Amino acid sequence: MKSEEFATAKMATIDNNKELLTQRGRKGGGYRIEWLDAMRGFTMLLVVAYHVAQFGFGENEKTSAALPFLVLFRMPLFFFVSGFLAYKTNFVWNLRNTLPLVGKKLHVQIIPAVIFLCIFIIFKTNSTFWDGLMNALKSPTKSGYWFTWVLLQMFLIYYVISIIEYYLKKIIEKAARKNSQLSALSSQLSLVLWVSVWLLSIAAYETLYLPKVFKYHQEPIYAYTSFVQTIKFMQFFLLGNIVHRYWDRVQKLFDSVWFFPLVATLAVICCADIFRWHTMKFAWTNLPRTVAMYALLLMVVMFFRHCQSWFRQERPLGKVMQYAGVRTLDIYLLHFLLIPSLPFVGKWLNLNHPNFLLDIFCSITVAIPVLAFCLLISQILHTSKPLGKFLFGK
Repeated sequence: MKSEEFATAKMATIDNNKELLTQRGRKGGGYRIEWLDAMRGFTMLLVVAYHVAQFGFGENEKTSAALPFLVLFRMPLFFFVSGFLAYKTNFVWNLRNTLPLVGKKLHVQIIPAVIFLCIFIIFKTNSTFWDGLMNALKSPTKSGYWFTWVLLQMFLIYYVISIIEYYLKKIIEKAARKNSQLSALSSQLSLVLWVSVWLLSIAAYETLYLPKVFKYHQEPIYAYTSFVQTIKFMQFFLLGNIVHRYWDRVQKLFDSVWFFPLVATLAVICCADIFRWHTMKFAWTNLPRTVAMYALLLMVVMFFRHCQSWFRQERPLGKVMQYAGVRTLDIYLLHFLLIPSLPFVGKWLNLNHPNFLLDIFCSITVAIPVLAFCLLISQILHTSKPLGKFLFGK
């Protein structure tokens, strides 16, 4: 009887999210958001292309025409998707249910990154292992392997707030039995709480760009823990989570005739100010950059949602992008080891600077085989299920 009730509840949840969830046949069953997986694959390609230009070509944001643009939305997109997927509709956020999640995340986010960081130091640096390890630990970016550690911090913060929300609701619901007016407060608690936390994360991010007023992030502990990166990107994790919570309302906003033109206009104006006009001064300098990050992120999300039929499993493009999308951790950990050193390409691009299309073309042309080799090595490692689970947490 219980199994029948569970199956009925599961089907009801699926019916309520028809546009969001697409059934995909796979071993063990399950449901995935196909266009979201494809978008993750696209974002991973941008990450690899960025690092090809940075480490392979020897470019930086001053010499490259593409890097300053890519950096605006590639990592925000990743954290947006992580926050989107972190929301669990029917999950009970008590300590008993949450602690196993914490244990799982500690394994997935720490062990693989430490292993591949050590491999990177051994094969890709000229220093001794100990010196390379200490230099990585002192840096907030951990030789590129900061992402998993920062994502773990975001998950832990999210879990703590979710537990607080759960017990607050329990208290309010108990009090509402005596006072019916409190029932409305319980229904609005989630919206108020998560929007407030999101706004606080934006405020914390902005303090990083006011060094004359806020100097706390200059302390070494913020570099050692990479928490400065958490402060930068936590807002996008929370945005993704809020979007998933209120997906029905967000879809109506996405489908309105005015929203996409407004977002695109903001993106163009803010990018023009960042790269050309430079009208904002002092404390306001980061405003157009922040708006551009949000605008470009939303444009990519709306594009993949609108064109989701292109990225279905039945289509070759969708199949390839989804495959990369579900192996993003594998690609992220492996690609630093496979980026070729091609400084002559960077010198040639600098002679033809600025040329955005040429810069992007060269970066992606090299990034595609790097990504393909990452997937090949990942598949080989996954041949052993224990090894695949140990290295990639799957």
